[in-house]
Amino acid sequence: MTPMTPARTSPPSDRPQLGLRERKKIKTRTAIRTATYALIKEQGYDATTIEQIAERAEVSPSTVFRYFPTKEDIVLTDEYDPILLDELRKRPADEPWMDSLRYVMRLAIGAATEEEPEVVRLRSHLLVQVPAVRSRMLESMSVTGRMLSEAIAERTGMPRDSFEVRVFTMSLIGGLAEISLYWAENDFKDDLNSLLDRALDVIEHGLPGKNT
Repeated sequence: MTPMTPARTSPPSDRPQLGLRERKKIKTRTAIRTATYALIKEQGYDATTIEQIAERAEVSPSTVFRYFPTKEDIVLTDEYDPILLDELRKRPADEPWMDSLRYVMRLAIGAATEEEPEVVRLRSHLLVQVPAVRSRMLESMSVTGRMLSEAIAERTGMPRDSFEVRVFTMSLIGGLAEISLYWAENDFKDDLNSLLDRALDVIEHGLPGKNT
């Protein structure tokens, strides 16, 4: 959903050097996504086909499907999931675990918005306007939630299959989804980190209001 990664924050001399094959993969994925966004901007989501995307990106349709199983997957991003889970596991053992979670969720927000603002807003609009994109996002986030629940269980010392851990984790995932939708529905006026803090406050403390 969120741009801090080890490769991006290390000095240039310390960054791991990618092999030719990995560089080609990144170049191909970028070309496919760039072509997709350009076509959607020109003619809309429904009118954009995989064949058109492949032609614009100068690859074959089979190459597009090799990198992205569906058109919705081209629009969405999930490359940062393993990095974010690793970051959660790296947080200091004596750090309050909600502080660790808040830190990692901020990384998620940063990763999701590190592209050009126009691209980020286009993606957010598609989440609101296109049911297939929104459905695929929720499906993908559910998978992310299962992975995140393991990290949260480790962090809290609770069993991996704990019902409470699963419910809490999916509350987080649902909160992240609503942040994206709310942000787009309100014309991107809100600060995303502020929305994140508000969402986590609700998850941790419940709805604000008078006690009865």
